[in-house]
Amino acid sequence: MGARLGTRASFGRPRGGDDLAENHEINVTPFIDVMLVLLIIFMVAAPLATVDLGVDLPASAVEPQPRPDKPVFVTVKPDLSVAVGEDVIARDTLTMTLDSATKGRKDERIYLRADKAVSYGELMEVMNLLRNAGYLKIALVGLDGRS
Repeated sequence: MGARLGTRASFGRPRGGDDLAENHEINVTPFIDVMLVLLIIFMVAAPLATVDLGVDLPASAVEPQPRPDKPVFVTVKPDLSVAVGEDVIARDTLTMTLDSATKGRKDERIYLRADKAVSYGELMEVMNLLRNAGYLKIALVGLDGRS
């Protein structure tokens, strides 16, 4: 029953004097922070990396589709006036004029042609007028570029 004097009981602590146990787990929080910062940098830099290029579109070299007996042509002239067939009309009467030219058939193909001097935005305005009128089959007319 004798107790030893001067002995300390150690309960699971290392005897080396360092009280910290070794940690074998990787702390991923800094890694996630770095990845999120890189993601933000790439999201900001990606739209800046796209370059607007001038485009000179080539002429079409495909076989033309057979044309109907009486096609309906909508023409945008260099002065931005709009003509249906041979008649120059006001833009606000385009729907009425097309309805009479197609006899109310909204599924008939409309052939849209424009002068080279007409800007893309003006051509899109006329296309939007056609779509709003219910004419969804629109064919763009161009020169035959086949040799």
